[in-house]
Amino acid sequence: MKRLFTPVLMFTLSLAAGPAAFAHDYSAGDLQIDHPWSRATPMVAPVAGGYLKITNTGAESDTFLGGSSPIAKAVEVHESTLQDGVARMRPLTAGVTIKPGETVELAPGATHLMFIKPTKVFKEGEKVEATLRFEKAGEIKVEFAVQGMGAKQPAENEDHQGHGATP
Repeated sequence: MKRLFTPVLMFTLSLAAGPAAFAHDYSAGDLQIDHPWSRATPMVAPVAGGYLKITNTGAESDTFLGGSSPIAKAVEVHESTLQDGVARMRPLTAGVTIKPGETVELAPGATHLMFIKPTKVFKEGEKVEATLRFEKAGEIKVEFAVQGMGAKQPAENEDHQGHGATP
């Protein structure tokens, strides 16, 4: 009886947890991090981009400062702009402020994360571990879902099982 009870209980609890248990969303304090993703990279890429949405549900601003990853020399916040027909990119060393009630989207061709000198190729379908760093909310571990090389947004039909919300 005991052997049957434990698996049945675990299955019931997983159903009760609902979709949030398998969502590709994370939280850190009053911040909600939605669907971190990246693009596949060619063999010799010196950098890789990271994209996500951050929503501040709290009463105070917080600043996203960048992060770290076991597979990159550094993880920095960068901004892409187009000036006089010339694309420019620069690091935002002061980070990005997320005001109360505001959502900031890090996206291709705009503000984004830059994985500097990755030690491995980002392959479509894989996950890339990283730790995001915020001025007030602290650090949070996330996984970036790697999409195809030309992806402009996260895949809607991605299998979210195996990575999920963190406490």
